[in-house]
Amino acid sequence: MRREGPGPRRPQPPPPRRSLRTRLLAAALALVLAALVVAGLAIGVILHRFVRGQIEGRLDAQIVALRAGLEAGLLARDLDAPPFDREGPGWAWEVRRGVEIVRSGSLRGHDIAVSDPGPDDEPGRPHPAEGTGPRGEPLILRILTVPGSPPATLIAAAPRVALFGPLREALTSLALALGVLGLCLIAGLALQVRLGLAPLKRLRADLAAVRAGRRDRVPAEQPAEIEPVVAELNALLDQNAQNLERARGHVANLAHALKTPLATLSMALAEPARDPGGALRRQVDDMDRRVRHHLRRARAAALAGSARGRTPLAPRVADLRDALLRLYAEKGLAIDLAVPDDLTVPCEGQDLDEMLGNLVDNACRWCRARVRVSAAAWDGGVRMRVEDDGPGLDAEAAASVMARGRRLDEGVPGHGFGLPITLELAELYGGSLTLGRSELGGLRAELLLPA
Repeated sequence: MRREGPGPRRPQPPPPRRSLRTRLLAAALALVLAALVVAGLAIGVILHRFVRGQIEGRLDAQIVALRAGLEAGLLARDLDAPPFDREGPGWAWEVRRGVEIVRSGSLRGHDIAVSDPGPDDEPGRPHPAEGTGPRGEPLILRILTVPGSPPATLIAAAPRVALFGPLREALTSLALALGVLGLCLIAGLALQVRLGLAPLKRLRADLAAVRAGRRDRVPAEQPAEIEPVVAELNALLDQNAQNLERARGHVANLAHALKTPLATLSMALAEPARDPGGALRRQVDDMDRRVRHHLRRARAAALAGSARGRTPLAPRVADLRDALLRLYAEKGLAIDLAVPDDLTVPCEGQDLDEMLGNLVDNACRWCRARVRVSAAAWDGGVRMRVEDDGPGLDAEAAASVMARGRRLDEGVPGHGFGLPITLELAELYGGSLTLGRSELGGLRAELLLPA
């Protein structure tokens, strides 16, 4: 019997995101709720003691009146002062002396059942006790034993509802007040967390601006808690910029060091007598392609990352036009510019000069009288067009002049010596270079550089 192997493992859900805002709000909410609960319990205990003290004070006053009446022999009189004159269960008093019992009218001839007289810690002063009324209702009792022959027991009672009724009303109002206070505190804490985390949001925006090339560094004016982090970030950006400059320098040095010997070998092997079969020439060409390939990879790695800047386009194009108008003054050509003043290119300045210089110079060389340079924003990047009114290129010639792996002197004669360089630089930045027919009648070179 064949055993089935384990089935495919289900993908594990991603771990929950740890939000600093959520943790701060949760901790603040827990602390506020705990503080409100503790405050409510403490105030409830205080209110309970206060109300019970008021009731016991009233009962003690009644016992004092009963003792005065007992000593004056006036117990037969009506001592049912308010609220002891109310009918029904509740407020009541009772005097027991031997077999004689005098009661308040609210008891209606019934006795107060004392279940626990409690300890008499201070003789001569009333002390609390537990008991029930005629209908079994719980009562708050105060008892005083007066010595004599026989001794007398004075009892004053109050219904427990007299304690819990006002206490319930006070605690209801207190709960509403604490609830409103809690909502206000939570709203204040939420606002405080929002304001406290606002510098982190600004820091993220500043880092995004640095990554997009709109800034070189993160602003140093930050709160004291974030300032060390910003200082480290700026130090890292400076280090990356220095590494980029060193990498570009090494790439340039390596290019100059290798291209000259390879060019010399290629020229020497161009004579048929030195390389009859062309095998050595093919090896030199292969070496040249490999060197250029690895140089492109090294430069692309140097250009990647947050060190890439943004270069204003309009001033560069204007300077290039002035230089080329002087260079081709004998042709009397016109170079029209349609470049927004606030447009910036996500590209290093020297690379932008090299790409535009190749394209505009090529257009000036082959135009009849007019060259047009235009640019516009495109999906976060920039689209640049260089057009001329010259003869242009057909599709086959355009594909040939843009073929990958060609050396610069293998381009179409007179057209495109700088186009492979421009294409290579554009691809290093993730862009592209396309050739087509211009509305002016000549060649249109369209350079796209993404953000």
